[in-house]
Amino acid sequence: MNLLARKIVSDNIKALRQQAGYKREGLSLMIGCDNSYISKLEKYRINISIDKLKELAEVFGVELRDLFKINN
Repeated sequence: MNLLARKIVSDNIKALRQQAGYKREGLSLMIGCDNSYISKLEKYRINISIDKLKELAEVFGVELRDLFKINN
């Protein structure tokens, strides 16, 4: 995933997490990863697998494609 795509996805995940009122720790438990994974993801430091993207979309109640939308 290129840096721009990673930034878009990461920003959307962070925004959805905050809107849902989840802390990083809670979200990480929901998708079976450690807290540092969510932190690195939100800071554009790692790529995320399609499987984790699907899990996050389900947790947030959105379509997978919504994680890729550019929000202004």
